[in-house]
Amino acid sequence: MPEQMMYPCSILHGKAHQYYWEGHTPLSIKTFFSGRALYTFGRGYYVVDDTSYLVVNHDQYYTITIEADSAVESFCLFFAPGFAEELHRSLVTPADHLLDDPELLDLTPIHFFERTYRHDNLLSPWLFSLRSLFVEHRYEPNWLYEQFHTLMLQLLQINFNVYKEVEALPALRATTREELYRRLYRAREYASALFDTPITLKDMANVASLSPNHFLRMFKQLFHQTPHQYLIQKRLERAQYLLVSTDSSVTEICFALGFESLSSFSWLFHQRIGCSPTMYRTQKSDF
Repeated sequence: MPEQMMYPCSILHGKAHQYYWEGHTPLSIKTFFSGRALYTFGRGYYVVDDTSYLVVNHDQYYTITIEADSAVESFCLFFAPGFAEELHRSLVTPADHLLDDPELLDLTPIHFFERTYRHDNLLSPWLFSLRSLFVEHRYEPNWLYEQFHTLMLQLLQINFNVYKEVEALPALRATTREELYRRLYRAREYASALFDTPITLKDMANVASLSPNHFLRMFKQLFHQTPHQYLIQKRLERAQYLLVSTDSSVTEICFALGFESLSSFSWLFHQRIGCSPTMYRTQKSDF
């Protein structure tokens, strides 16, 4: 996958059926189209596809794996060290201080919440626009730098919004709430990446480094559903996609997604979606 360097930031754009890389990179935003990529770092597993983007902090060691039948498009943005901190400083520092010391080097590091984010109305439109123009080679360095500046403004706002979610968790210390939030999201990302395998509550709790009971209670409070309900949701969402986009039988889809029986899959599908898997496929094929 070729990388296009644009100091002080860079873009990696390319397509691949199979790809593997591991190492450290700067703060980055990862997006993928027409397929998915699996990232691992720390104890976490993170899947990025057309519906989401992944934020990875500066100097985080990670691996990325792509294994697909058709080419998966990557569009990843890398921010130079200190870029986020300098921009944040310009937003929160009084103007007279910025005039007196415009290039302060002692910047407080910013640590973003490393997780996938569903495409939104804040950052994603800028991301999609940049991708479109970049693919068409309609850019020049100064304009591109301004796009990175705008994207970082949006990312800082998203990080600020996340802190509002963190405040809802029950803990006396802010650092404890932040750590709990990160662990719960790490477990949910793990479930999202491996939802078609036999994941247990204990598995998810271990990824979060929490006891099963504590994990269950906190997961439900943060995400407003239990871990089991989340797994079922992910499996049914994938089932809907496979019913429309493949010729696999209902039985094949059922067992490929980790359901224990065809009857339980059909019952859950009807309960959540409002019709049987076969009827869903028929209805969608009519459009």
